[in-house]
Amino acid sequence: MAPTNQIGVAVVGTGFGQKIHIPGFQNHPRTEVVAVHNRDINKAKEIADANKIYYAYSDLDKILSLPEVDAVSISTPPFLHYDMAKKVLEARKHLLLEKPMAMNAGQVRELYHLAAQQGVVAIADFEFRYVPAWQLLAEHLKDDYVGKKRLIKIDWLVTSRANPKRDWNWYSQAEAGGGALGAVASHAFDYISWLFGSVSRLSGYLNCAIPERPDHNDGGIIKPVDADDTCLIMMELEDGTPVQLSISSVTYAGRGHWVEIYGEKGTLVLGSSNLKDYVHGFELFAAPAGKSLKKVSVPKKYDFDRVFTDGRLAPFIRVVDRLVASIDSKKSLIPSLKEGVYSQLLMDMTRKSYQNNSWVNIPNINEYLKCP
Repeated sequence: MAPTNQIGVAVVGTGFGQKIHIPGFQNHPRTEVVAVHNRDINKAKEIADANKIYYAYSDLDKILSLPEVDAVSISTPPFLHYDMAKKVLEARKHLLLEKPMAMNAGQVRELYHLAAQQGVVAIADFEFRYVPAWQLLAEHLKDDYVGKKRLIKIDWLVTSRANPKRDWNWYSQAEAGGGALGAVASHAFDYISWLFGSVSRLSGYLNCAIPERPDHNDGGIIKPVDADDTCLIMMELEDGTPVQLSISSVTYAGRGHWVEIYGEKGTLVLGSSNLKDYVHGFELFAAPAGKSLKKVSVPKKYDFDRVFTDGRLAPFIRVVDRLVASIDSKKSLIPSLKEGVYSQLLMDMTRKSYQNNSWVNIPNINEYLKCP
Protein backbone atom coordinates (compact mmCIF):
# COMPACT_ATOMS: atom_id res chain seq x y z
CA MET A 1 0.00 0.00 0.00
CA ALA A 2 1.01 3.63 -0.33
CA PRO A 3 2.72 5.16 2.76
CA THR A 4 0.33 5.82 5.66
CA ASN A 5 0.08 9.54 4.97
CA GLN A 6 -0.08 9.16 1.18
CA ILE A 7 -3.00 7.97 -0.94
CA GLY A 8 -2.15 6.10 -4.12
CA VAL A 9 -4.50 7.04 -6.96
CA ALA A 10 -5.24 5.49 -10.32
CA VAL A 11 -6.65 7.81 -13.02
CA VAL A 12 -9.07 6.12 -15.40
CA GLY A 13 -9.93 8.20 -18.45
CA THR A 14 -7.29 10.40 -20.04
CA GLY A 15 -9.17 13.23 -21.76
CA PHE A 16 -10.31 15.42 -18.87
CA GLY A 17 -8.33 13.02 -16.71
CA GLN A 18 -5.06 13.99 -18.36
CA LYS A 19 -5.85 17.72 -18.35
CA ILE A 20 -7.20 18.03 -14.80
CA HIS A 21 -7.23 14.82 -12.74
CA ILE A 22 -3.56 13.88 -13.14
CA PRO A 23 -2.15 17.36 -12.39
CA GLY A 24 -4.76 17.85 -9.69
CA PHE A 25 -3.69 14.77 -7.79
CA GLN A 26 -0.02 15.49 -8.44
CA ASN A 27 -0.39 18.99 -6.97
CA HIS A 28 -2.00 17.71 -3.78
CA PRO A 29 0.39 16.88 -0.93
CA ARG A 30 -1.50 13.76 0.15
CA THR A 31 -2.09 12.02 -3.18
CA GLU A 32 0.21 10.30 -5.64
CA VAL A 33 -0.83 9.13 -9.11
CA VAL A 34 0.55 5.61 -9.27
CA ALA A 35 -1.36 4.23 -12.28
CA VAL A 36 -3.16 5.37 -15.40
CA HIS A 37 -5.71 3.56 -17.56
CA ASN A 38 -6.49 3.94 -21.24
CA ARG A 39 -8.11 1.37 -23.51
CA ASP A 40 -5.14 1.88 -25.88
CA ILE A 41 -2.13 0.47 -24.03
CA ASN A 42 0.31 2.51 -26.12
CA LYS A 43 -1.47 5.73 -25.24
CA ALA A 44 -1.63 4.68 -21.59
CA LYS A 45 2.15 4.16 -21.57
CA GLU A 46 2.74 7.44 -23.40
CA ILE A 47 0.69 9.38 -20.84
CA ALA A 48 2.33 7.54 -17.94
CA ASP A 49 5.82 8.33 -19.26
CA ALA A 50 4.96 11.99 -19.84
CA ASN A 51 3.66 12.34 -16.28
CA LYS A 52 6.16 10.05 -14.51
CA ILE A 53 3.49 7.53 -13.53
CA TYR A 54 4.77 4.03 -12.77
CA TYR A 55 1.91 1.78 -13.96
CA ALA A 56 0.03 1.97 -17.26
CA TYR A 57 -2.65 -0.55 -18.25
CA SER A 58 -5.50 -1.00 -20.68
CA ASP A 59 -7.04 -3.57 -18.31
CA LEU A 60 -8.92 -2.06 -15.37
CA ASP A 61 -8.75 -5.31 -13.41
CA LYS A 62 -4.94 -5.15 -13.43
CA ILE A 63 -5.04 -1.63 -12.00
CA LEU A 64 -7.51 -2.67 -9.30
CA SER A 65 -5.25 -5.55 -8.29
CA LEU A 66 -2.38 -3.18 -7.48
CA PRO A 67 -1.84 -2.83 -3.71
CA GLU A 68 -0.43 0.65 -4.33
CA VAL A 69 -3.85 1.85 -5.52
CA ASP A 70 -6.04 3.13 -2.68
CA ALA A 71 -8.42 5.26 -4.75
CA VAL A 72 -9.56 5.57 -8.35
CA SER A 73 -10.83 8.59 -10.25
CA ILE A 74 -13.06 7.95 -13.26
CA SER A 75 -13.36 10.55 -16.01
CA THR A 76 -14.26 8.36 -18.99
CA PRO A 77 -17.35 9.02 -21.16
CA PRO A 78 -20.54 8.58 -19.09
CA PHE A 79 -21.68 5.31 -20.66
CA LEU A 80 -18.62 3.61 -19.14
CA HIS A 81 -19.04 5.01 -15.61
CA TYR A 82 -21.41 2.48 -14.08
CA ASP A 83 -19.51 -0.71 -14.99
CA MET A 84 -16.13 0.81 -14.14
CA ALA A 85 -17.28 2.37 -10.87
CA LYS A 86 -18.92 -0.89 -9.83
CA LYS A 87 -15.62 -2.75 -10.36
CA VAL A 88 -13.74 -0.12 -8.38
CA LEU A 89 -16.11 -0.36 -5.42
CA GLU A 90 -16.20 -4.17 -5.53
CA ALA A 91 -12.39 -4.08 -5.32
CA ARG A 92 -12.80 -1.93 -2.18
CA LYS A 93 -11.05 1.09 -3.64
CA HIS A 94 -12.22 4.61 -2.86
CA LEU A 95 -13.89 6.43 -5.74
CA LEU A 96 -13.98 9.91 -7.26
CA LEU A 97 -16.56 9.92 -10.04
CA GLU A 98 -17.02 12.55 -12.73
CA LYS A 99 -20.41 13.92 -13.68
CA PRO A 100 -22.72 12.91 -15.14
CA MET A 101 -22.39 10.00 -12.74
CA ALA A 102 -23.86 7.31 -15.01
CA MET A 103 -26.64 6.80 -17.53
CA ASN A 104 -29.52 7.07 -15.05
CA ALA A 105 -30.22 7.73 -11.39
CA GLY A 106 -30.91 4.07 -10.66
CA GLN A 107 -27.33 3.17 -11.58
CA VAL A 108 -25.91 5.91 -9.35
CA ARG A 109 -28.17 4.83 -6.49
CA GLU A 110 -26.80 1.30 -6.78
CA LEU A 111 -23.22 2.63 -6.66
CA TYR A 112 -24.12 4.76 -3.62
CA HIS A 113 -25.32 1.69 -1.70
CA LEU A 114 -22.44 -0.47 -2.93
CA ALA A 115 -19.87 2.03 -1.60
CA ALA A 116 -21.54 1.89 1.82
CA GLN A 117 -21.64 -1.92 1.77
CA GLN A 118 -17.96 -2.13 0.86
CA GLY A 119 -16.90 0.37 3.50
CA VAL A 120 -15.23 2.76 1.04
CA VAL A 121 -15.86 6.42 0.26
CA ALA A 122 -17.30 7.68 -3.01
CA ILE A 123 -17.64 11.34 -3.91
CA ALA A 124 -18.60 13.39 -6.96
CA ASP A 125 -16.66 16.09 -8.82
CA PHE A 126 -18.95 19.11 -8.48
CA GLU A 127 -16.37 21.88 -8.75
CA PHE A 128 -18.54 24.99 -8.44
CA ARG A 129 -18.94 24.35 -4.71
CA TYR A 130 -15.25 25.26 -4.36
CA VAL A 131 -14.95 28.39 -6.54
CA PRO A 132 -14.35 31.49 -4.33
CA ALA A 133 -17.07 33.74 -5.82
CA TRP A 134 -19.58 30.88 -5.54
CA GLN A 135 -18.66 30.32 -1.90
CA LEU A 136 -19.22 34.04 -1.28
CA LEU A 137 -22.64 33.77 -2.94
CA ALA A 138 -23.47 30.85 -0.64
CA GLU A 139 -22.47 32.98 2.37
CA HIS A 140 -24.75 35.83 1.27
CA LEU A 141 -27.66 33.43 0.82
CA LYS A 142 -27.02 31.87 4.22
CA ASP A 143 -27.09 35.38 5.69
CA ASP A 144 -30.52 35.90 4.07
CA TYR A 145 -29.32 38.80 1.91
CA VAL A 146 -32.24 38.64 -0.55
CA GLY A 147 -34.87 37.52 1.96
CA LYS A 148 -37.77 35.56 0.51
CA LYS A 149 -36.75 34.63 -3.02
CA ARG A 150 -39.05 35.72 -5.85
CA LEU A 151 -37.17 34.44 -8.92
CA ILE A 152 -33.98 32.59 -9.75
CA LYS A 153 -32.76 32.92 -13.34
CA ILE A 154 -29.77 30.98 -14.67
CA ASP A 155 -28.21 31.41 -18.10
CA TRP A 156 -25.29 29.23 -19.17
CA LEU A 157 -24.75 30.09 -22.82
CA VAL A 158 -21.40 29.16 -24.35
CA THR A 159 -19.85 28.63 -27.75
CA SER A 160 -17.97 25.36 -27.14
CA ARG A 161 -19.93 23.38 -29.74
CA ALA A 162 -21.30 26.21 -31.89
CA ASN A 163 -19.07 25.32 -34.85
CA PRO A 164 -20.84 22.54 -36.84
CA LYS A 165 -17.41 21.29 -37.99
CA ARG A 166 -16.46 20.27 -34.47
CA ASP A 167 -15.86 16.52 -34.31
CA TRP A 168 -18.58 13.94 -33.96
CA ASN A 169 -17.78 11.71 -30.98
CA TRP A 170 -19.46 10.17 -27.92
CA TYR A 171 -20.66 13.64 -26.89
CA SER A 172 -22.86 13.63 -30.01
CA GLN A 173 -24.66 10.44 -28.98
CA ALA A 174 -27.49 10.30 -26.49
CA GLU A 175 -26.94 6.58 -25.88
CA ALA A 176 -23.35 7.31 -24.85
CA GLY A 177 -24.38 9.96 -22.34
CA GLY A 178 -23.52 12.92 -24.55
CA GLY A 179 -25.21 16.29 -24.64
CA ALA A 180 -25.46 19.53 -22.72
CA LEU A 181 -27.91 18.15 -20.15
CA GLY A 182 -25.31 15.72 -18.82
CA ALA A 183 -22.22 17.85 -19.33
CA VAL A 184 -23.60 21.15 -18.09
CA ALA A 185 -27.01 20.82 -16.42
CA SER A 186 -25.58 18.15 -14.11
CA HIS A 187 -23.46 20.92 -12.54
CA ALA A 188 -26.41 23.33 -12.43
CA PHE A 189 -28.69 20.79 -10.75
CA ASP A 190 -26.08 20.23 -8.05
CA TYR A 191 -25.54 23.89 -7.26
CA ILE A 192 -29.27 24.62 -7.34
CA SER A 193 -29.69 21.98 -4.63
CA TRP A 194 -26.65 23.27 -2.70
CA LEU A 195 -27.59 26.95 -2.82
CA PHE A 196 -31.39 26.97 -2.93
CA GLY A 197 -32.76 23.60 -1.81
CA SER A 198 -34.67 20.74 -3.38
CA VAL A 199 -36.81 20.92 -6.52
CA SER A 200 -40.47 19.94 -6.21
CA ARG A 201 -41.31 19.80 -9.94
CA LEU A 202 -39.94 20.74 -13.33
CA SER A 203 -40.73 21.09 -17.01
CA GLY A 204 -37.97 20.50 -19.54
CA TYR A 205 -37.35 21.10 -23.24
CA LEU A 206 -34.37 19.63 -25.10
CA ASN A 207 -33.15 20.55 -28.56
CA CYS A 208 -30.39 19.55 -30.98
CA ALA A 209 -29.56 22.56 -33.17
CA ILE A 210 -26.72 20.85 -35.09
CA PRO A 211 -28.07 17.45 -36.23
CA GLU A 212 -24.87 16.17 -37.89
CA ARG A 213 -21.11 16.51 -37.53
CA PRO A 214 -18.00 15.15 -39.31
CA ASP A 215 -16.17 12.24 -37.74
CA HIS A 216 -12.52 13.05 -38.48
CA ASN A 217 -11.46 9.72 -36.97
CA ASP A 218 -13.47 8.05 -39.73
CA GLY A 219 -12.35 9.99 -42.76
CA GLY A 220 -14.54 13.00 -42.07
CA ILE A 221 -17.76 11.08 -42.71
CA ILE A 222 -20.82 13.08 -41.70
CA LYS A 223 -22.66 11.33 -38.87
CA PRO A 224 -25.98 12.06 -37.15
CA VAL A 225 -26.13 13.85 -33.80
CA ASP A 226 -29.01 13.03 -31.45
CA ALA A 227 -27.69 14.45 -28.17
CA ASP A 228 -29.10 17.77 -26.97
CA ASP A 229 -27.06 20.96 -27.26
CA THR A 230 -29.73 23.24 -25.76
CA CYS A 231 -31.83 22.73 -22.60
CA LEU A 232 -34.60 25.00 -21.31
CA ILE A 233 -35.89 23.97 -17.89
CA MET A 234 -38.47 25.55 -15.60
CA MET A 235 -38.45 24.45 -11.97
CA GLU A 236 -40.34 25.11 -8.78
CA LEU A 237 -38.39 24.69 -5.56
CA GLU A 238 -39.94 23.10 -2.49
CA ASP A 239 -40.27 26.58 -0.98
CA GLY A 240 -42.24 27.68 -4.05
CA THR A 241 -39.49 29.75 -5.70
CA PRO A 242 -39.61 29.66 -9.53
CA VAL A 243 -36.34 28.85 -11.33
CA GLN A 244 -35.60 29.38 -15.01
CA LEU A 245 -32.57 27.52 -16.38
CA SER A 246 -31.33 28.13 -19.94
CA ILE A 247 -28.33 26.13 -21.16
CA SER A 248 -26.77 26.01 -24.61
CA SER A 249 -23.36 24.99 -25.95
CA VAL A 250 -24.04 26.33 -29.48
CA THR A 251 -24.47 30.08 -28.87
CA TYR A 252 -21.93 32.23 -30.70
CA ALA A 253 -21.01 35.15 -28.40
CA GLY A 254 -23.22 33.67 -25.66
CA ARG A 255 -23.33 35.72 -22.45
CA GLY A 256 -21.49 33.06 -20.45
CA HIS A 257 -22.64 31.74 -17.08
CA TRP A 258 -24.89 33.90 -14.90
CA VAL A 259 -26.99 33.20 -11.82
CA GLU A 260 -29.50 35.89 -10.79
CA ILE A 261 -31.41 35.77 -7.50
CA TYR A 262 -34.22 38.27 -6.95
CA GLY A 263 -35.81 38.57 -3.50
CA GLU A 264 -37.91 40.82 -1.30
CA LYS A 265 -34.85 42.36 0.39
CA GLY A 266 -32.45 42.58 -2.55
CA THR A 267 -30.73 41.03 -5.53
CA LEU A 268 -27.61 38.92 -6.04
CA VAL A 269 -26.00 38.33 -9.43
CA LEU A 270 -23.07 35.97 -9.95
CA GLY A 271 -21.58 35.69 -13.39
CA SER A 272 -18.73 35.24 -15.82
CA SER A 273 -18.55 36.18 -19.50
CA ASN A 274 -15.46 34.01 -20.02
CA LEU A 275 -16.37 31.60 -22.84
CA LYS A 276 -13.00 29.83 -22.85
CA ASP A 277 -12.78 28.77 -19.20
CA TYR A 278 -15.88 27.86 -17.23
CA VAL A 279 -14.28 28.62 -13.84
CA HIS A 280 -12.16 31.75 -14.35
CA GLY A 281 -13.85 35.14 -14.30
CA PHE A 282 -16.72 34.86 -11.81
CA GLU A 283 -17.74 38.02 -9.99
CA LEU A 284 -20.51 38.67 -7.48
CA PHE A 285 -22.75 41.74 -7.57
CA ALA A 286 -25.26 42.70 -4.89
CA ALA A 287 -27.94 45.32 -4.35
CA PRO A 288 -30.35 45.97 -1.49
CA ALA A 289 -33.95 46.58 -2.58
CA GLY A 290 -34.20 49.76 -4.66
CA LYS A 291 -30.43 50.22 -5.03
CA SER A 292 -28.03 49.62 -7.94
CA LEU A 293 -25.87 46.50 -8.23
CA LYS A 294 -22.32 46.85 -6.93
CA LYS A 295 -19.43 44.42 -7.17
CA VAL A 296 -18.63 42.57 -3.95
CA SER A 297 -14.99 41.82 -3.17
CA VAL A 298 -14.22 38.19 -2.45
CA PRO A 299 -12.59 37.81 1.01
CA LYS A 300 -9.11 36.31 1.10
CA LYS A 301 -10.40 33.41 3.19
CA TYR A 302 -11.94 32.00 0.00
CA ASP A 303 -8.81 32.39 -2.14
CA PHE A 304 -7.21 29.35 -3.73
CA ASP A 305 -3.81 28.40 -2.33
CA ARG A 306 -2.59 28.48 -5.91
CA VAL A 307 -4.12 29.44 -9.25
CA PHE A 308 -3.44 27.85 -12.63
CA THR A 309 -3.85 28.83 -16.26
CA ASP A 310 -6.69 26.33 -16.53
CA GLY A 311 -9.33 27.57 -14.09
CA ARG A 312 -10.70 24.08 -13.51
CA LEU A 313 -7.58 22.85 -11.76
CA ALA A 314 -7.68 24.84 -8.51
CA PRO A 315 -11.27 23.86 -7.59
CA PHE A 316 -10.53 20.27 -8.58
CA ILE A 317 -7.68 20.23 -6.07
CA ARG A 318 -10.26 21.26 -3.46
CA VAL A 319 -12.35 18.28 -4.57
CA VAL A 320 -9.26 16.14 -3.95
CA ASP A 321 -9.09 17.74 -0.48
CA ARG A 322 -12.63 16.49 0.05
CA LEU A 323 -11.70 12.99 -1.10
CA VAL A 324 -8.71 12.90 1.25
CA ALA A 325 -10.82 14.18 4.16
CA SER A 326 -13.45 11.54 3.38
CA ILE A 327 -10.86 8.76 3.40
CA ASP A 328 -9.36 10.07 6.66
CA SER A 329 -12.78 10.23 8.33
CA LYS A 330 -13.95 6.96 6.75
CA LYS A 331 -17.11 8.72 5.62
CA SER A 332 -18.21 10.05 2.20
CA LEU A 333 -18.43 13.80 2.73
CA ILE A 334 -20.58 16.16 0.64
CA PRO A 335 -20.65 16.10 -2.34
CA SER A 336 -20.96 12.32 -2.13
CA LEU A 337 -22.75 10.00 -4.51
CA LYS A 338 -25.96 11.03 -2.74
CA GLU A 339 -25.59 14.44 -4.37
CA GLY A 340 -24.66 12.63 -7.58
CA VAL A 341 -27.89 10.63 -7.41
CA TYR A 342 -29.90 13.82 -7.03
CA SER A 343 -28.26 15.56 -9.99
CA GLN A 344 -28.82 12.46 -12.13
CA LEU A 345 -32.42 12.18 -10.93
CA LEU A 346 -33.16 15.73 -12.10
CA MET A 347 -31.58 14.89 -15.46
CA ASP A 348 -33.78 11.80 -15.77
CA MET A 349 -36.88 13.78 -14.87
CA THR A 350 -36.01 16.48 -17.41
CA ARG A 351 -35.91 13.85 -20.13
CA LYS A 352 -39.17 12.36 -18.87
CA SER A 353 -40.82 15.79 -18.88
CA TYR A 354 -39.69 16.50 -22.42
CA GLN A 355 -40.80 13.09 -23.68
CA ASN A 356 -44.22 13.42 -22.00
CA ASN A 357 -44.58 17.13 -22.77
CA SER A 358 -45.64 17.78 -19.18
CA TRP A 359 -44.53 18.94 -15.74
CA VAL A 360 -43.16 16.14 -13.56
CA ASN A 361 -42.92 15.88 -9.78
CA ILE A 362 -39.49 15.16 -8.28
CA PRO A 363 -39.23 12.35 -5.70
CA ASN A 364 -37.79 13.15 -2.29
CA ILE A 365 -34.12 12.15 -2.47
CA ASN A 366 -34.11 10.31 0.86
CA GLU A 367 -37.17 8.31 -0.15
CA TYR A 368 -35.68 7.64 -3.59
CA LEU A 369 -32.48 6.29 -2.03
CA LYS A 370 -34.52 3.76 -0.03
CA CYS A 371 -35.96 2.19 -3.18
CA PRO A 372 -34.40 -1.08 -4.34
